Amino acid sequence: MTEQLTPQPWARPGWLADAGAWIHAAAERHGLTPTGPVEQPHTYPWSCVLRLPTTEGALWFKAPVPSVAHEVAVTQALAGWHPDCLVELLEADTGRGWMLMRDAGTPLRAQIRPTKDLRPWRGVLARYAELQIELSARVPELLQLGAPDQRLAQLPALFEQLLTDTAMLRLDQSPGLSAAEHRQLLELAQHFQGQCAELATFGIPESLNHGDLHDGNVLVRAGRAIFFDWGDGCVTHPFVSLRTVFVSVANSLELDDFAFTAAMAEMRDEYLEPWTRYAPREELRAAATAARRIAPIVGALGWHRVLSTAGAGAREKYPLPVPGLLQEYLEPDSPSMLLTE
Repeated sequence: MTEQLTPQPWARPGWLADAGAWIHAAAERHGLTPTGPVEQPHTYPWSCVLRLPTTEGALWFKAPVPSVAHEVAVTQALAGWHPDCLVELLEADTGRGWMLMRDAGTPLRAQIRPTKDLRPWRGVLARYAELQIELSARVPELLQLGAPDQRLAQLPALFEQLLTDTAMLRLDQSPGLSAAEHRQLLELAQHFQGQCAELATFGIPESLNHGDLHDGNVLVRAGRAIFFDWGDGCVTHPFVSLRTVFVSVANSLELDDFAFTAAMAEMRDEYLEPWTRYAPREELRAAATAARRIAPIVGALGWHRVLSTAGAGAREKYPLPVPGLLQEYLEPDSPSMLLTE
């Protein structure tokens, strides 16, 4: 399952100049006047972000690595289908994996972390659930756009393939999986298949999972939630999205790992309410718990996809996510796994 490592495109000579020229040309086409030079606020092994200030606010450019380049096509499609909760995309070049957006607002995190107040989340998860319900009818289109196929029927084989990449799992290294944990995971392959089959029996349609739905990737603009950064998105069971939401809440409130509080239970129920058209609330809660148990595997597959091609230094800089998520899967009785206090 290991893919050949490739350098980030923005490390190539001339790339930044080409991207800057493209940004300026796009701004001119849209009648926007720059008020400063193109800036590079940050880069990650998996993406490069550039910023151009203009007389009508900042423009943001993003280029992901090829392994997650589907983000551009998916974002372009989502922005066309649901402009009310997506960034305003000025231009996209799916061939080069480039996109240019208007500033989309303030992250929820900026409101939550200073006050430790979760009220900014109100209404966000219900809208996200409605978005997933609407997108469940577009699964074939999303897959054609390149969104990774991690539907329940595919997950068991992907899980077994993941366990063959012992270099990424960092066997008997720190951090990493121990040989005993690796054997345990191999022995759980059939159990995992059963978990996926059980989750399928609830009859919830599969859809687009954001993949990284934390309070830094939800922006607020004119009182509306904007869902940003779909690079970790995949087609799978929608309820796995709750894992990252609650990790985000725990981090923002400085709670213990794997915490699940009464406030989180209220957020879970707000998210599940739109899904009552498919099943009663108690069944949905049971489905959410079943999805939470497999969510670490979905997350590990996403991290593997990024790190396997994001450059030679990416694995060394981010050694924990893949083995760490697999270790999380081995902790099935924590409160956050059961979605109970």
